[in-house]
Amino acid sequence: MAEQKYYLAIDIGASSGRHILGWLENGKIRIEEIYRFENKLVKQNGHLCWDMDHLFHEVVEGLKKCQSLGRIPESVGIDTWGVDFVLLDAGGSVIGNTVAYRDSRTQGMDDEVYKVVPEKELYGRNGIQKQLFNSIYQLMAIKKETPVAFEKAKRFLMVPEYLNYLLTGVQMNEYTNATTSQLVNAETQDWDYELMRRLGIPTEIFGELQMPKTTVGPLTPAMAERVGFQTTVVLPATHDTGSAVMAVPTTSDDSIYLSSGTWSLMGIERLIPDCTEASRQHNFTNEGGYHHRYRYLKNIMGLWMMQNLRREFRHKYTFEELYQLAYIARYFTSTVNVNDASFLAPDSMRQAIKDYCARTEQEVPETEGELLYCVYRSLAKCYAETVVEIETVTGRTYDTIHVVGGGCQDKFLNDLLAKATGKKVFAGPIEATAIGNLMAQMLRTGVFADLNEARRTVAKSFDVKEVEEVKF
Repeated sequence: MAEQKYYLAIDIGASSGRHILGWLENGKIRIEEIYRFENKLVKQNGHLCWDMDHLFHEVVEGLKKCQSLGRIPESVGIDTWGVDFVLLDAGGSVIGNTVAYRDSRTQGMDDEVYKVVPEKELYGRNGIQKQLFNSIYQLMAIKKETPVAFEKAKRFLMVPEYLNYLLTGVQMNEYTNATTSQLVNAETQDWDYELMRRLGIPTEIFGELQMPKTTVGPLTPAMAERVGFQTTVVLPATHDTGSAVMAVPTTSDDSIYLSSGTWSLMGIERLIPDCTEASRQHNFTNEGGYHHRYRYLKNIMGLWMMQNLRREFRHKYTFEELYQLAYIARYFTSTVNVNDASFLAPDSMRQAIKDYCARTEQEVPETEGELLYCVYRSLAKCYAETVVEIETVTGRTYDTIHVVGGGCQDKFLNDLLAKATGKKVFAGPIEATAIGNLMAQMLRTGVFADLNEARRTVAKSFDVKEVEEVKF
């Protein structure tokens, strides 16, 4: 009997990270979480930053867990959120702090970019949704505040690429995450060097873009000794949404996906980008996907608002209790624009919601239930509007929405989504990002012939259920 082959997905989000082992057994993908750790923003020199030393320490500790369990992975893949990066000097050391996307340093940087490249032209080049935290605006902030960093910089690596470098000694840029920078040309699927030159961003720090399934390399000898085994680091779709979309359990093109977590990413998969003015006006993005696909989607604030409210509430409610509180407050009618900048990193989410309602002359939520239902209703409304926009821009009607990721467990939000859109809604799989990460590794070794076969396997391996009406 052949020895079981294991694969390891290291999936790091804004609040936590997990090491998830995956393997194929009786024609189904099996997964097991073997390690979990906390991730959070830290204040350094007046900026919100990521603690990269802490993150890498946890990556290593999770790898050691494989050794203690006696399940050595054939390969390892790391995915994280998008847009954030490090600049490395000639010695391979990080220049300055790793400033996070929720930091305010990018305020006004859009105007600085548009002085050189008008917004309409920029979208025509890369088709990426305008978000003030995109890497392009972060780089402009560095150019304005600390230009010496550009003088010292020898390489640009996004967060998962930097972690790969620490494991292997190889500096490699990956396509799906690179597209979130707003510096990749949508047509050529390569860095837009002309754009960089016009903006005064050094082009030589950007390496050749590699696709998911590419081998980064083996662990360095020192790292192999530290974790207790040797393995191969492989590129998944290193942008977590890119991995999550791979795990959408359908091969049909008649469905919309909603990757639901701290952020909500709602859209469709396309084989050609749409960088038209109509698409820009609707603020859709053409992010890179597996095997040259495009993730045509909108970034929506997502469960971030709920997560922050939950932290502020005096009582530590279970998720079931939160749903019930919101359900009881269904009489409350005020809504907010969940994508308003005031909700990105407020000192108090409760106060930010109240202030928004007051500012827009709506009834101000007072109870915890009213605050929760205000957010739930607002999210469902935003999802429904996005569905209409997708159908308007594409000239097509979609009958199904697949909700994947941790947020697919929120049965109350799923129910509101189904009611607001009138679509069939299916929830699952929960660990979509890690599963997509594992799929890329398995595709590399020929476990699956192609993405469609892998998706069919996901559909039969995990609990995917049609959403039903919630009643408490």
